[in-house]
Amino acid sequence: MLTRKQHELLMFIDKHLRATGFSPSFEEMKEALRLKSKSGIHRLITALEERGFLKRRAHRARALEVVRLPENVAPRRSEAAPAPAGTPQPFSPPPFSPNVIRGHFAPGLAGVQKAANEAGSVALPLYGRIAAGLPIEATRDTAMVDVPAALLGGGEHYALEVAGDSMAEAGILDGDTVIIRRGDTADNGAIVVALVDDQEVTLKRLRRRGNSVALEPANRAEETRIFGPDRVRVQGRLIGLLRRY
Repeated sequence: MLTRKQHELLMFIDKHLRATGFSPSFEEMKEALRLKSKSGIHRLITALEERGFLKRRAHRARALEVVRLPENVAPRRSEAAPAPAGTPQPFSPPPFSPNVIRGHFAPGLAGVQKAANEAGSVALPLYGRIAAGLPIEATRDTAMVDVPAALLGGGEHYALEVAGDSMAEAGILDGDTVIIRRGDTADNGAIVVALVDDQEVTLKRLRRRGNSVALEPANRAEETRIFGPDRVRVQGRLIGLLRRY
C-alpha cells in the first residue's frame, strides 16, 4: 500500500519519464507535490525504493527508474500483455540513454552524490541550516541541491543554508545557500565553516591572533568571538553562494 503522497510522486515521476526520457529534478518534484522541503521528497523516494516501485541508477543525475506501478494503474507498455495479431502497434521510441561523460570525483562523505547532469550541474547534499549569527548545530538533512559545475573545483563539496545576518556585509544573507569545499585548513581571513567545542557550527571569517582563533562576523552590530586553538576546528571553506529572488 502507498500513501497518497507516495502514489502522487510515483505517478508524477512516471509521467515525466514518459514525456522527457529522464526523471524530474528534486525542485520539480517538490513543486509538483506542493511540499516546502526537498527532504520530504527524499523520504518519499526512499519509501518507494523500499517498496520496490522505484530504483536509483548509480552514478547518474536524475536517474530514477520506475520499476512497477500500483496494481490499480495500467501497466507500462513493456509489461502489458501482447496485443492480438494484426492490431496496429503505436510507435515506441528507443530507450533513453543520457549522453553524459562522468568526470573523476574524489571519494567523499557517505551519502554524498556528485553527478554532472545534462544541464552541466552537480547534485550536492544540503546539510541543513548554519548560523551566520551565534553558532547553532548544523542538522544533516539529506536533501540535494543542484549547483553549476563551473563553481566547483577539485575535492569534496557540500551545501548549507544560511540562518542569520551577521555575514551580511560580506554579501551573505539569511536564506542563502553557501557552497563549501570540505577541508580542515584555511588561509587567514578566509570565510569558513567552523566547529566550536565539537558541537556548534557557524559560518565566520577566520583570523589567527597569536595562540588564539577569532571568528569574525561581517556585521558591525555583531562582536568577534575569541577561542583557544583547541576549541575550533575548520570544517570547510566558502567557495560559492546561491540565491533565489
